[in-house]
Amino acid sequence: MTATADAEAAANELTPLADYLGSVLRRLRALPPLDLDLTQAYGNVLAEDVVAPHAFPAFDQAAVDGYAARWEDISGAGRAAGGRAVRLNVVGDLGAASWRPVRLTPGSCFSVAAGAPLPIAADVVVPVEWTDQGMAAVEIYRTPKRGYGVRRAGEELPAGTVLARAGTYVSPALVAVFAATGIGHVVVRPTPRVVVVATGDELVDVGRGSQPGQVVDANSHALTAAAAEAGALAYRVGICDDDPEALRGLLEDQTLRADLIITTGGTGTGPGDMVRRILSRREGGRAGPVTFTDVALYPGTALGFGTVGAEEVPVVCLPGDPGAALIGFEVLARPAIQLLAGAEPVFRPSVRAHLLETVSSPGGLREFRPAHVAERRGGGYTVQPLSGGPFTLSGLAEANGLLVLGERVTTAAAGSTVDVLLLDRRR
Repeated sequence: MTATADAEAAANELTPLADYLGSVLRRLRALPPLDLDLTQAYGNVLAEDVVAPHAFPAFDQAAVDGYAARWEDISGAGRAAGGRAVRLNVVGDLGAASWRPVRLTPGSCFSVAAGAPLPIAADVVVPVEWTDQGMAAVEIYRTPKRGYGVRRAGEELPAGTVLARAGTYVSPALVAVFAATGIGHVVVRPTPRVVVVATGDELVDVGRGSQPGQVVDANSHALTAAAAEAGALAYRVGICDDDPEALRGLLEDQTLRADLIITTGGTGTGPGDMVRRILSRREGGRAGPVTFTDVALYPGTALGFGTVGAEEVPVVCLPGDPGAALIGFEVLARPAIQLLAGAEPVFRPSVRAHLLETVSSPGGLREFRPAHVAERRGGGYTVQPLSGGPFTLSGLAEANGLLVLGERVTTAAAGSTVDVLLLDRRR
């Protein structure tokens, strides 16, 4: 059997990524809903539909500074058409804080500020620049259309309007809509609390260079940042040595403050891969709390998922290679965070793009490769694979997308159309 045939046979024994993700995500449930004050709701996901209890605007009001009048009284004004100026008596001033109801009589008007309640019978507001800005009486030189400068009660949002559906992120603008319609509390899914743990005797903290026998822990810092970018409250615990009791104790402690635990390192089957050995070990005739699966994923085939502690907190175990860990986060941990948060959809958006360079890919594995995606003039997208392949941290740092090559793809030719996941990069 050739080396290529051996590789294909080995790949056939791997679990397809789609099947694996489906089995994992079906085990997760959105966090229980929480009633929050509106000022604390930003960034959370609504747990139920929100309906406007009151109309917006709440009353008929002026949309511009000017003079509130009856359209019939000013319909003849218009210098541009050779018409005459219309003169009206100004019988009062109304500001945004005015509350007493007033009524217009023929031949009169009120000076009004934007946001002021309209007098009864007013159906137009003449902008100040179309007048001589008089105080006791005003001359109007142009006639606006009937209804100009007027906002009617409920014109934008009638009472009973569904303002947002369950699963919607609460944005600053949505906070304004809720407040304007009289809502002070909303029911949301809590922001998931995610704890990140790096494992390995070889790891040392940042601030120094790697050397033989020592590897700087880039993963826990990167994954903590990735979890925060995904909308989680992320906590970096730091480095845990390959000590079975220390790892068990650490994970047990973290279940008290975590909705999801992410570990990195030790997912393989080598002599130093303690995480897999410890968390998958059968005890008392029962399987270990975490199942490790060899997935048809490139880079990083070995992934783990299960629960730990009495509260059965979900745990995701990612590879130790930094590139593989970040790709594993994208395909497994990030969707898990989104699901816990109640967000929909849980996966990043994707586009079909025109490939600018021929690339090869390992058969039988679904590859996620760093790439730069750009919009084409006239519509559509192009995608340029970044040098170095999926394992390079520099490529991931530069990428704004992940080129996705399916299990059956060994070569994707320049000019072909491929799938690209869009990364959320704040540049």
